[in-house]
Amino acid sequence: MDIIEKELESRREEIKQAVEALFKANMKITDWDVPEADDEKGAKILISIIKEEVSKIEEDIANGKYNNY
Repeated sequence: MDIIEKELESRREEIKQAVEALFKANMKITDWDVPEADDEKGAKILISIIKEEVSKIEEDIANGKYNNY
């Protein structure tokens, strides 16, 4: 395991918690804005938005955007 892998592995739980916090915060906002909302539908749409952004970041990585970040 190289130094980058070790560093990110040491923060794995922190990163996972940040992603979950992002999801939960946006679920709460949706519930506040639309109290009668279908939470399952909202969750699926939110996950779709997050996946869309992750895909964009993956494309940016492949295109070298983060080579000298």
